[in-house]
Amino acid sequence: MVYFSCILGFWIFLLHGYVTGYSKQRTSESGSVRNCTIMPPHLPPTVTNTSERLSTLRQLMRSHNITAYIIPSTDAHMSEYIAERDKRLSWMSGFTGSSGTGVVTLQKAALFTDSRYWIQAERQMDCNWELQKLVWISSIGEWILKEVPAGENIGLDPYLISIDDWKSYNQALQDSDRIPIPIDGNLVDQVWGAQRPPPPTSKIYALPDNFTGSTWQEKVSNILKQMENHIKKPTAVLLSGLEETAWLFNLRGDDIPHTPVFYAYTLLTTKNISLFVDVRRLSEKALQLLTAQCLDSLCIRVESYENASAVVTSYAQQDGVRIWIGTEYTTLELYRNIPQEKLLAEDYSPVMITKGVKNAKEQEMLQAAHVRDAVALIRYLVWLEKNVPTGSVDEISGAHYVDRLRREELYCHGPSFETISASGLNAALAHYSPSNTTSRTLSVDEMYLVDSGGQYLDGTTDITRTVHWGEPTPFQKEAYTRVLMGNIDLSRLTFPSKTSGRVVEAVARRALWEVGLNYGHGTGHGIGNFLSVHEWPVGFMSNNIPLERGMFTSIEPGYYQDGEFGIRLEDIVLVVEAETKHQVSETPYLTFKVISLVPYDRNLIDVKLLSQEQIQYLNSYYETIRKHVGPELERRQLYEEYRWLQENTKPLSPASLMAASLGTLAMSTLASTLVTGV
Repeated sequence: MVYFSCILGFWIFLLHGYVTGYSKQRTSESGSVRNCTIMPPHLPPTVTNTSERLSTLRQLMRSHNITAYIIPSTDAHMSEYIAERDKRLSWMSGFTGSSGTGVVTLQKAALFTDSRYWIQAERQMDCNWELQKLVWISSIGEWILKEVPAGENIGLDPYLISIDDWKSYNQALQDSDRIPIPIDGNLVDQVWGAQRPPPPTSKIYALPDNFTGSTWQEKVSNILKQMENHIKKPTAVLLSGLEETAWLFNLRGDDIPHTPVFYAYTLLTTKNISLFVDVRRLSEKALQLLTAQCLDSLCIRVESYENASAVVTSYAQQDGVRIWIGTEYTTLELYRNIPQEKLLAEDYSPVMITKGVKNAKEQEMLQAAHVRDAVALIRYLVWLEKNVPTGSVDEISGAHYVDRLRREELYCHGPSFETISASGLNAALAHYSPSNTTSRTLSVDEMYLVDSGGQYLDGTTDITRTVHWGEPTPFQKEAYTRVLMGNIDLSRLTFPSKTSGRVVEAVARRALWEVGLNYGHGTGHGIGNFLSVHEWPVGFMSNNIPLERGMFTSIEPGYYQDGEFGIRLEDIVLVVEAETKHQVSETPYLTFKVISLVPYDRNLIDVKLLSQEQIQYLNSYYETIRKHVGPELERRQLYEEYRWLQENTKPLSPASLMAASLGTLAMSTLASTLVTGV
């Protein structure tokens, strides 16, 4: 899945063709986006009226003596996906994308977001808001310098700004006589008032023992050892990221849709462990897990979630302490209460890095989850083949059906993100999610992209497949094949241990670059064991940690022809040791093992573009799919799906692909004849 705000850092490849393509798409969809240049403005039904909200916010801004107010799209834990009550930017602007920043002045309101969301923003925002096609804080700073007079204050919520972002804002505005100041009490919340969704009340539960890779005591011992071995000898680790606490204590919750986490902080010191959470929400088993067994003299003290800042401040005043924090997840509110000389600030906490390397049991569980997940997606693809030619499937009904199939799988707790079900030109929007006003009927004449995943007790899944049931154009087949070539080339790459993902990610782009094509998002992200579908800091971005054996990441190149179609092929891979002819290094080289087990669309592959090595790789991959998924389909007596699998994993050759393409075309023609009666 390609949600690479990823908190998720984001590489922007704003090539000339990409930008002009966006303009062409706006023209082709002029009725579905706003037009503020005419009177009265054209506003599609997807737009939110924000006039009253902005007026009330500006009254509050005047009372606080600020001229601009910054509204991030995150929560107090720097989460990528957030609960409804934390969607302040969405409520204030109408824009529902997962990545963006709003800045409201006394005269203007601006949304800053990247190219994945430009069309979406034009569909959802009214004319009170201007769209800024930029994402960097330096760009936001330049806009503020232009719109806010010198001597004025810029307000922000210290609970919603990370340390790194706070420093970036200060740098962008330095020596300008424009001062960013923390404002306690979020102003958007005050405008939102009683309409704001209430805090969660669902139970926080313990993972069953057979779904944990280690006990919480073993995990805590590991972190304490890392603290002891660190050259700066920290006495405590502060955990702000929700995944960190959930992973450390083998607990899960439902506070955020699609991500099984709960609101909490943890302060792990060499003398005690404080878990800041609403104790009333802990299930009996979860509370017993935390308090029944101590680690030597270390017991877990459960304290109120609201007390985290005060307790951290009090601990920081003690002599001889040093608190280890991860700057990408710790907020300004916590940071400003710790004296600088008592801080050990690194990009990530040791917990965030440690959980990215899965042990043998965690690897086994995650691979098992992908076998069941493959069954669900294969059932979906078979269902589509039968029903799309009848004109009875649209993007929404398709998304609902694949989600339903996953829920039928063992250990499934629902989707791992909102399913991207996109047909034709909608697939050109990398982050498109269907709505009642945008949903298109699936057609044998258009490409269809489905990016979906599941949350299972033993692992999180994420996979993307693009298909065409009719006769694709030569350009569509070439683009698809080159995306596939990039996926293959990176998946079979051998590289030295500790190589950073950003060093090798261009391998996935090479086949596209050769003919002047590209994609404007990252190439892959980490994934958790029943945690986040975007597990940082693993992946191929510039701020990811080096790849190590035991890490899982996605590989997902794509191509998007704006206003026409979109292609993405995503697989989850495990970093494993490679077998090399020579071994001159003490540390073995690494490669990837693909654990997503769904075949690619043979109808879209131009085999003439593939090298012999790529064909051999595909045939070997298909053997793996048959070996692991075939028996599962037979065991469940899913014989139609089993036959489909056998047909779609036949060894590739030019003759077989041509026959498959003609067969698909004949099937589509026959189905169309049956429906129309012609």
